[in-house]
Amino acid sequence: MKASDLLVQCLEKEGIEYIFGVPGEENADFMMSLEKSDSIKFVLTRHEQGAAFMAEIYGRLTGQPAGCLGTLGPGATNLITGVADSNMDRAPMLVLTGQGATERLHKESHQIMDVVGMFEPVTKWATMIVNPDTIPEIVRKAVRLARGEKPGAVLIELPEDVAKEETSELPLDPRRYRRSVVDDKITNRAFELLKTAKRPVILAGNGCIRRRASKQLRTFCEKTGIGVLSTFMAKGCVDVDSEYCLYTIGLGSKDLPTKVIDDADLVITLGFDMVEYHPHLWNPNGDKRIIHADFLPAEIDADYHPEVELVGDLAHTLWALNERLDTEPLSFDLKNQSDMRAAMTEELARHANDETVGLIRPQKVLWDCRQVLGRHDILLSDVGAHKMWIARHFHCHEPNTCLIPNGFCSMGFSLPGAIAANLVFPDRKVLGIAGDGGFLMNVQEMETAARLQSDIVMLVWEDGGYGLISWKQENEFDRHTDLSFGNPDWLKLAESFGWHGHRVNNAVDLQDTLRAALDEKGPSLVTLPIDYRENMLLTQRLGELMNPGDHA
Repeated sequence: MKASDLLVQCLEKEGIEYIFGVPGEENADFMMSLEKSDSIKFVLTRHEQGAAFMAEIYGRLTGQPAGCLGTLGPGATNLITGVADSNMDRAPMLVLTGQGATERLHKESHQIMDVVGMFEPVTKWATMIVNPDTIPEIVRKAVRLARGEKPGAVLIELPEDVAKEETSELPLDPRRYRRSVVDDKITNRAFELLKTAKRPVILAGNGCIRRRASKQLRTFCEKTGIGVLSTFMAKGCVDVDSEYCLYTIGLGSKDLPTKVIDDADLVITLGFDMVEYHPHLWNPNGDKRIIHADFLPAEIDADYHPEVELVGDLAHTLWALNERLDTEPLSFDLKNQSDMRAAMTEELARHANDETVGLIRPQKVLWDCRQVLGRHDILLSDVGAHKMWIARHFHCHEPNTCLIPNGFCSMGFSLPGAIAANLVFPDRKVLGIAGDGGFLMNVQEMETAARLQSDIVMLVWEDGGYGLISWKQENEFDRHTDLSFGNPDWLKLAESFGWHGHRVNNAVDLQDTLRAALDEKGPSLVTLPIDYRENMLLTQRLGELMNPGDHA
């Protein structure tokens, strides 16, 4: 058979369900082979970056890789931002690129560049197929690496001449393996350390949103009462309604949850990636006692020097600790945690009944979003000032129901991500939130959503500028540079793409409008004027919360 046919058959064998992308001349053979597949669906996108974000969200929600496809040269460079985002946020992904014929790769030639070399820093592995007989091994290795802890992106490049070559090889059968588990001796050490603590706290990271890990974490908290501070990536690892949910940590500034970690005499990090919330922000003196439990050893850092490292399958590690708790229950002084939870709960509800006309507060928007979305519905955040508000004010019942890009932090994420979320879970409501800056970065995918008749709602917060940058500049310099821009007529934009369109100008109308949009068939755009005066007010308020004497 032809090499491109074998590549498709290998992807089928691995259970690949979707490939998102923009084809080109150099991967035409692959596209012809893919067209014959009965099990892999190809989704044509309007930009390769959108394709990569779609594959990322598919991977986050399923734990299985999807493919994103581009041709050589600019097709590959257009993919790289979404690929880097996926890799840094631990989402499995297969990146499939075409390449020119091998006879011209050694010299200056049309659109030729070193794609493998370019992708090596943003993938777990990147390789070119130079011999069609190696395709079964390459695909098997790629999928294993993409899925393995910690998950990430893998690139397979297929030159146009290799795609046409004949091969007699057949796909390899996927054979899964069980992850290694932590041994009893080191688990006992961790348990002894836990027994000496009076005010322990859990810092839950990205690894805790895996289904089995979340289940064991909840059991551990039920047995101990220890509170959980979630990073942006770990939202929903414990139910927001549980008394041990201490909301989210990860803002650059001090906040109410920070007080808990300041007061703790032991920090138990679970599935924590340093990129989520750097230890110098919560352990600036490097003196916190830390138990590190994760799939991989701890990153070396002066502010992150664990006394015990539990390296292995995270769900099994928590199970092992739960087994010890059954025979030796522990108790702690957790009053400060319950006090903080009560204060933060009051803070979150403060603007629930706002009736402002005109600019609408971020706190009110997110309160209403939580009211209209069910336990398993999905909210996706783009990157911008709204992301910080979502991180602080939107909380979850289940893992993977609030998706935030937090490692690579790329704008333009939420619209293509929402399209993929609807493909994975067509029976759930899907709400994407973006600023006017981020939304327009991949606005062309509105056509993709209309073509697929995606049941999604995009909620755009309009402030006519790059709000997060102005917020940060004002914090540091007491002013900001010119960051303003113009916007389209949103309702006409929606109409031109075949979307439903809504404009909300009064806070009291927001919930009803969101419910109506979420019930509509096909994609809907909802826009509102956001009151980003609240950004600096929050900065001031956090200063007062953390240092009350300075503002007397």
